[in-house]
Amino acid sequence: MLTQVTSPQQVFFSPQRLIVPLFQRPYVWSREVQWEPLWNDVTRLIDVIAEGDGQATHFLGAVVLQAQATALGDLPQYTVIDGQQRLTTLQILLDALHAQLESRGLAHLAAQVLTLVENPESFRQHPDDRFKVWPTNRDRPAFSAAMSAEAPIDHSSLPAGRLVDAHRYFFEAIGEWLDAEPSTVERRAGLLVPAITTRLQIVTIQLLSHEDAQEIFETLNARGTPLTAADLIKNYLFQRLEKDAAATESAYQDYWADFETPFWEAEVTTGRIKYARSSLFLTQWLTAKTLKEIPAREVFMQFKRYVGASGTDILTLLRALRSAADRYRAFTEGAAVRDGALSRLNLFVYRMSTLDSEITKPLLIWLGEPEQAALDELERARLLGTLESWFVRRALVRAQSQGTNRFMLDLLTQLAKRPATTAVDEAARTYLAVQTSSFGYWPDDAELRRELVDLQAYRKFRKGRLRMVLEAVEDQRRGFPGGRSFSVSPVSRGVCTIEHIMPQEWRSNWNDLTDVEAENRRDSIVQTLGNLTLVTQSLNARLSNAAWIASNGKRAALVRHDTLLLTRDVVHAESWSEAEILSRTDDLVEAISEIWSVPAGHRGISDEAVGRAQYRTEVVDLVRAGLLSPGSILYAKPAAHRGELATVNADGSLLLNGVMYATVSGAARHLQGGGAVAGWQFWCIDPGFQRTMADLRAEHAGGVDTSQTSPRK
Repeated sequence: MLTQVTSPQQVFFSPQRLIVPLFQRPYVWSREVQWEPLWNDVTRLIDVIAEGDGQATHFLGAVVLQAQATALGDLPQYTVIDGQQRLTTLQILLDALHAQLESRGLAHLAAQVLTLVENPESFRQHPDDRFKVWPTNRDRPAFSAAMSAEAPIDHSSLPAGRLVDAHRYFFEAIGEWLDAEPSTVERRAGLLVPAITTRLQIVTIQLLSHEDAQEIFETLNARGTPLTAADLIKNYLFQRLEKDAAATESAYQDYWADFETPFWEAEVTTGRIKYARSSLFLTQWLTAKTLKEIPAREVFMQFKRYVGASGTDILTLLRALRSAADRYRAFTEGAAVRDGALSRLNLFVYRMSTLDSEITKPLLIWLGEPEQAALDELERARLLGTLESWFVRRALVRAQSQGTNRFMLDLLTQLAKRPATTAVDEAARTYLAVQTSSFGYWPDDAELRRELVDLQAYRKFRKGRLRMVLEAVEDQRRGFPGGRSFSVSPVSRGVCTIEHIMPQEWRSNWNDLTDVEAENRRDSIVQTLGNLTLVTQSLNARLSNAAWIASNGKRAALVRHDTLLLTRDVVHAESWSEAEILSRTDDLVEAISEIWSVPAGHRGISDEAVGRAQYRTEVVDLVRAGLLSPGSILYAKPAAHRGELATVNADGSLLLNGVMYATVSGAARHLQGGGAVAGWQFWCIDPGFQRTMADLRAEHAGGVDTSQTSPRK
């Protein structure tokens, strides 16, 4: 390794070619982060020199070059191992400077700069020999266009992109600086040229032929714009491919070039962190291959370890990556299709996207690998249905999400190592059904009902997630279980508006209540699942808040503006009140339980579920579970209120001394005369005061089978 401090003049003066390998990333430097700071450094350097510091310099950073063997008579050639962004930017800066000097008739200065950008014609053996720096494949057309443009340059006629933008920026900045004192343009140019060509400093590291360029590249990659996992992996693979003397250019075009298109360069958020989709895919692919959790900071290291351990040759590995990436892109783009029936895989990916979940991707990649080719479509569909049920049910009961990433990997490991005689969907169902941890259990029908019947779903769930659930119910009614068409098309995905049937602003035209507790109860119930529907066209505020029965009322508006089956049962109702909402909630919860079913008899209990259920259970849940029945009597436990009795109604409200109360705490608070009160401890279900409502709630939350238990009176 030869290391020396050099100037741009020393780096670029000799006839040569500095070639950026095709496997390095394209040009990514930007105005705010790199171009402006570089130009400001140049102008400050000139000011320092003008003030008397004749030895002033400015350090730009390092570049790593490795000499390559060339044919007799060809220009000396070097591969740019690191620093290609820096070298390319310097060439753009120098060419912009040359264009400004030439347009001002400063031929002698322009000629000095041109020798640092272009090789003399007498040394050129091939058309590409013109420029001393030759960027990666993707950047070559724009680079050549910018560097070949004749002064004065019309940048708007050049291809759009960062390289042309950089050329435009430096061209304009240099022009403004030269013209700042019109009478001294030549003098200012005489300062600018040597400042750029001789006073900027670069550490040039020249590797000997036997030295490991990849090792040096990894050591220095943190300089400038950080490299992604995809950048590092690409460099690693193609460095090794060159050593294998394979057809590098062809391999790049066939297997890697697509990773440098907008789809793969788009940023994807997972865990509140943004990643380039290509880097995220490579992490997920590696997870599927190794069955190990791969932290983002270790992706490249683990990838190298996998390549070494697997013994797979690079071309075979590239083909495998390309195949997996094509499948990944197909189901990602397929899931984004708004209209029409989807394959079971694409429907699964769409629904998972509404849950903001990327953690199933390693499993989906694994499922598409050649090793799983023997799995039939029905088996795959059943597996996806099982996974979807697990995810959606947990989302709807708001189960803990921390730890699910690791849990999904454990599941994938179980599937990968299952006995050959066990179907993959059966293995998944069996594994999920026995989990009891807070991050792994599969919520059962009882918990799903318990959580959803009174939950203010509109406020608790993200709108995209809630829309997806309602879409699934609509599709079920249209005959699309699992996304397969039996009749009409499925509902358009992701575009319908969620509408409250009884409006949130119900007091305007629905104010038939006089009791504060009942009003509070209604404020809560209008946000529940049974009061929500989808409309294909949003209702204006006047129609949305209109009374139910009227020529221009809410029901009529729903009939006129919508054709969804989800609303068909609603528009035939003569009234729409709490009772109808509760009944419709039951219907929707039943539909959700069928769409995302669990094995017969499944009971998914965890400590978290029990604790959460105790906290959220309402009286109406106990009525529906058969632990109480309409007409059951509750007994006030505190000595000061012994003898006070409350009657339980079908909707969970209490009748106390002729007055209706929405909650046990509301009734207790009335007897106590106000203030805080623990209503579930206040009321007992037996005249001997042995069991409180809190005890009954705990029994309900614990999943006790009440099917053979007589209702408590």
